[in-house]
Amino acid sequence: MTQDFSPDQKRYLEGFVSGVQAIRGSRGAPGFGGGVPFGGPGAPAVVEAEPAGPDAIHLKAMAAQEKAGKKLVPQEKAKREEHPFDAYARLKDLAEKNQFAKSLDDFRIRFHGLFYVGPTQDAYMCRLRIHNGILKAWQFRGVADLSERYAGGFTHVTTRANLQAREISAANGIPYIEGLVDIGLTSKGSGADNIRNVTGTPTAGIDPQELVDTRPYAKEWHHHILNDRALYGLPRKFNVAFDGAGRIAALEDTNDIGFQAVEVLEGAGVAPGVWWRLALGGITGHKDFARDTGVIVPLDKATKVADAIVRVFIASGDRSDRNKARLKYVLDAWGFETFLAEVEKVLGWSLTRVSPDAVAPRLESDRLAHIGVHPQKQPGLNWVGVVLPLGKMTCAQMRSLADISERYGDGDVRLTVWQNLLLSGVRDADVAAVEQAIAAIGLATSASNVRAGLVACTGNRGCKFAASDTKGFADLIANHVDGVGLAVDTPVNIHVTGCHNSCAQHYIGDIGLIGAKVPINDEDTVEGFHLHVGGGFGSDATIGRELLRDVKGEDCPAVVEKMLRGYLAARSGAETFAAFTRRHEIDALKTIFELEGA
Repeated sequence: MTQDFSPDQKRYLEGFVSGVQAIRGSRGAPGFGGGVPFGGPGAPAVVEAEPAGPDAIHLKAMAAQEKAGKKLVPQEKAKREEHPFDAYARLKDLAEKNQFAKSLDDFRIRFHGLFYVGPTQDAYMCRLRIHNGILKAWQFRGVADLSERYAGGFTHVTTRANLQAREISAANGIPYIEGLVDIGLTSKGSGADNIRNVTGTPTAGIDPQELVDTRPYAKEWHHHILNDRALYGLPRKFNVAFDGAGRIAALEDTNDIGFQAVEVLEGAGVAPGVWWRLALGGITGHKDFARDTGVIVPLDKATKVADAIVRVFIASGDRSDRNKARLKYVLDAWGFETFLAEVEKVLGWSLTRVSPDAVAPRLESDRLAHIGVHPQKQPGLNWVGVVLPLGKMTCAQMRSLADISERYGDGDVRLTVWQNLLLSGVRDADVAAVEQAIAAIGLATSASNVRAGLVACTGNRGCKFAASDTKGFADLIANHVDGVGLAVDTPVNIHVTGCHNSCAQHYIGDIGLIGAKVPINDEDTVEGFHLHVGGGFGSDATIGRELLRDVKGEDCPAVVEKMLRGYLAARSGAETFAAFTRRHEIDALKTIFELEGA
């Protein structure tokens, strides 16, 4: 080095050059080889550096698919170019400029829980993470305060026992999600290619029927995800649920991984008692339930097994076709045994398998236990199921519910996959006061069998994918059926979803509606639906069959009334609607329901 540099400057430059060489080498970029230019005679071979760190498993999977001749989708390239967590400062800068994240930045900001919902609304939606769907009354009140200050003044309970807020401006998105952290909540990883909100039995710990209190297991998995960057940026979204065999179904069989509490009997060759039964591959929007693998898992090993399953999926999931990127398609291609063998390699130990007859039958869930007053396992205490109009609450109602929970209950607010909530720990002597207080804020603790089983996704009021106003038409259906005085004396679940993503899981409803643009002439369409019948879940798991196509939304209330009247007139004894529709062919149902020619 020339004498123009001081000794300190020389040391700095030497260190700088050394650092550049190291960085280039780690990226497989041209470096310096004994003074020989890269690619020149005598140049050393460039060795592609092995990816390291928490993102390595994803980078290797991307490279393997490209090597196999597949073209990565734009979202995968975006994750490789800039991990969404590393983009936070830039996304925050956009917020300070009152600018929404668009295009691939919209994809990245979903890793932080914000969804730009344009063109339907020029706004963000924020989806939270609430493990097992249970939060404290003070947190519930805090969400209300944030939603009033930064969002539209209301929230929705989702079909993953979660909360989401809407009508959030570009400037308010970051303050909203940072405010969640201040009250012990988060929205991290609640969207895009991540493991979504961890669901569990809503009556966990208070249910007289349950085999397992799912709360500690959902909590452990929740924190495991949050604290391992390798578990973000999967080939596609991923759902995990824990069902403790309580009275309210967690719909674990609609998840990629379903942990089902079961009692293993004596003589099975393993320790008798309560285990998790492992089910894999649920994605009802693609007409598949999670299937029993024959594997049982010790209660305290659920997180380790789930982690291994996710890592095999990360390495093997399709990153070139987002329509075929879910776990189901790996299982379809490999078969369950091959997939489980890979899981065992990651675990380092063998999974335990038992025959189906080694497991005691599980008690059935109660399709109405999420509504009204029900005794807990703790003597003298009850949970009270609150009816929410298609999951919606104003912030004022949220604060009142938090007050009721703290004054009369145990301070917990329990969300359900049925888009409502429970207040637990209510003493027998206080039940009447709680019901009166809930009625005073415009909500209820009772509903007709049709209204109680009504589920609807956001619809085209707030989702660009939806073809119809799902919540609006669902409300019209329930109001119409109740208004004509039709006494439906068995539970009937009506699921109304806006698009093929099936957020409201139309295929598992007794009656399922999926949004469609219905032609009314050669050029024009109106909002409407295709109708399905005979879906179910749990021990009654069945994918519904299509009954009608292209029914205008305004005609759906009358059509559903005809279906229910036909069922009540022709059923056998106390036969359920689902059972009734399954024992008839579609053409016969159209005749019974007086829908010939439809």
